[in-house]
Amino acid sequence: MLLEPNCYKKKCKHYQSVKWLGKTESTERNICTAFPKGIPEDIAYGNDKHLKKHPDQDNDILFEPIEEKE
Repeated sequence: MLLEPNCYKKKCKHYQSVKWLGKTESTERNICTAFPKGIPEDIAYGNDKHLKKHPDQDNDILFEPIEEKE
């Protein structure tokens, strides 16, 4: 089981879910629109707030908070 990633805690609108890539728990990955194969550890659990494009990123999607409905 994975810890809650920062992107989930900060309510990024691009966060999707945990994806299971194999038969063991170690193959679970947090995924989002920016990182469909797995959010890098420094963004998911570290200090990178993903306000700038990450070196491992193939698109220009950055952190955006979910807009709260009133």
